[in-house]
Parts: sequence; structure tokens; C-alpha cells
Amino acid sequence: MDHENPLVTVTVCVRDGVDWVDGCMRSLLDQTWRPLEIVAVDDGSSDGSGERLQAFHDPEGEVSVRVLRRAPEGLSAGRDAATEAANGAWIAITDIDVRPMPDWIEALMAARSGLEDEDVVAVTGRTVFEEGDDLVSRLRSIEIERKYRSRPRRTSLANGPCSMFDAAALRSSGGFNPAWYHAEDMEVSLRLLTAGGSIVYTPEAMVRHVPEEGRQRFVAKRRRDARAHVRIVRRWPRRARKGMAFDFIGTSALVLAMMPLRLASWLALIIGLGATFLEGFPDDGGGWGLPEQVAGTSYTAFTAWVCLMLLAEFIMWGSALGAVNRQVMSDVRQRNRIAWMLSSASFSLRMLILAWSWALWTGLWLGAWDAITGRNGHRRP
Repeated sequence: MDHENPLVTVTVCVRDGVDWVDGCMRSLLDQTWRPLEIVAVDDGSSDGSGERLQAFHDPEGEVSVRVLRRAPEGLSAGRDAATEAANGAWIAITDIDVRPMPDWIEALMAARSGLEDEDVVAVTGRTVFEEGDDLVSRLRSIEIERKYRSRPRRTSLANGPCSMFDAAALRSSGGFNPAWYHAEDMEVSLRLLTAGGSIVYTPEAMVRHVPEEGRQRFVAKRRRDARAHVRIVRRWPRRARKGMAFDFIGTSALVLAMMPLRLASWLALIIGLGATFLEGFPDDGGGWGLPEQVAGTSYTAFTAWVCLMLLAEFIMWGSALGAVNRQVMSDVRQRNRIAWMLSSASFSLRMLILAWSWALWTGLWLGAWDAITGRNGHRRP
């Protein structure tokens, strides 16, 4: 085996992503690294993705391309099948809605040596989310860019769209478990780190993600993230991570707080309005006003409403989440510096953050149910 230029296997899985197949496969074939092979998995597509993928099948080409067609079992099962079929000393993973830059693999390989005290078992690159025409894609693009901006060189996550693993280390760790519901990249990363390996981040290895457009798709993905995170935290509590922290969570904790804060503020407002209304009704003694023990309810409720609203607005605009939101709103702020917080765009962003928060909460509930029932990777083998 050539240790200077070892074979790299790039793997990609698709289920019902026919519009993305050509762009992804061509960008993989355009990689400058040699020797290179591609293993593509059709995970039971029903929209023609399998047929589109099959057009690239060429095991004897200068870059060998093999297409595996399977029943729909999920991304982790597809990655596992691709890992088993890979011949490379290093195995890279990406997603079908990603377009790696031509030097992506070359940049990953350049970072694989690491420092003197590092046993590099995985290298991860940078994902740039492109902006589409809607608010969702702008929010996603800015939020991901900010995550990568503060990312340390040694990291705890080899991200699914843009990472590469030492094949021997990946297989010895158990690889990808078909039972895992989402977050298979985080699960494998934690296994590798626990075994004593290092994961390094190199921003030079860049891939571009197609715009993540549409509120429904955005919310479904965030719900899936939260649901899988329950399994990760349950299987890998803080004491089991040997000092490792999750360094790619971003603003999710702040987003999570938005729904209960808004609900509590609305409840306080309703109570305050109700108490004010009832103050006009006679009490048992024939006078007006509420009984003495509840006479201060409206004042307390309105005070709570103001405090909760101010806290929610601070998180919305003054926190780490606020830094993202202000950048999302930068065009509106430049046009109208006084009224931008009351604009229709600002209202739409508030509703999107609330939908995101609701998705995280429902994902956590689903993850808790998975834990109770032992489904989706919660039951230990």
C-alpha cells in the first residue's frame, strides 16, 4: 500500500434525492486526490434516484464508482454498507445534497498526520450552507457559518457532510450501527475519541450544502436532531466522555428556552387581563373589586408578563442567538434602523424561532419515548 498516497473511498447515501444526485456525483468525480474510489448507496429510493445513481456505476473507471442498491433502512445502515464495501485506507463520508470542492479530499488528507502527540483517526472539514430565497435558508446559512467560525482545531464531532475516517479505526470501533436513529456521525466520533483517537478540524476542506429551504423541512430536521441527541446524551453522559464537550451545539439551548418563555409570558398576560376584567364585578359585600387576597393579581401578572417578554426579547436579539438573528435581519435594519424590530420580517423570524423551539421540544419528547421503549439505538447490544 502507498502510505504517501493511499486509496481513499468516498461514500454517499441517497433516499429520494433525485435532483441532487448529478451535482454531488460530479463533484466527487472532480476530486483532485488519486487514487480514489466512490461507493454510492441507494437507500430504497422511490423517486428515480436509484436509476440516476446507476448511470454513474463504473467499477473499472479511472475513479471506480460502485452503486449499492438496498431496501430502505436509514442513513446509518447505508453508511455501514458503504464502509463494508470500501477498499480505501481512509473512508470519507458526505451527503447527497452536498457539493465538495475539488480539493476537499486533498485538504482532508493533508491534515491527517496531526501533531506529535495525536493519533488522528478522523479529519473533518467545513460545510457552507448556501442561501436560497427564503428566511429559513438565510438563518441556516448564518447559524452554521457562526458555528464553524468558533470551532477548535481538535473537535468532538466528525460531521456527516464533510469528514474522513481511518478505515481500520472506524471498523475496530464498530462502524455505523443500523439501529441508530440519526446522529450516527456523533456516535462514531465519540467511540473513536473514547478509544484514544483524535479528530481534527481543517477549514480548508470545504463542501457546499444546497440551500436548506422551507419551514417544514427545517423543522423536521431540527426535531430529528433533538430526538437523536437524547440517545447521545443518554449513552454518552458527561462522565463517560473523558472531559470531551460537545463543541457543535451552537444556539440550540437558547432556542429551546424560547417556547416556554413565550408561553409563560402569554399565560401571564391572560391572567393579568382576566384579573383586570374581574375587578369590575361586585364582591360578596356589595362593593366593587376582587377579594383582598387576589386584588394584586393583575399587577403581579402584568409585571411577570413584562419581565418574561423582556427576557425573551433579550435572548432573541442580545444573546448568541441574537447575534445570528441580527445578521439575518441586517438588510432590514439597514433600510429602517428604527422600526426593524417591529417589521413583518422580524415577526416572521420570531415565528420561525418559535417553530424551531417547538421542534426541539417535540424531538426531546420523542427521544425520551425512544429511551423508554428501547428503540432507535437506545437498547444497548
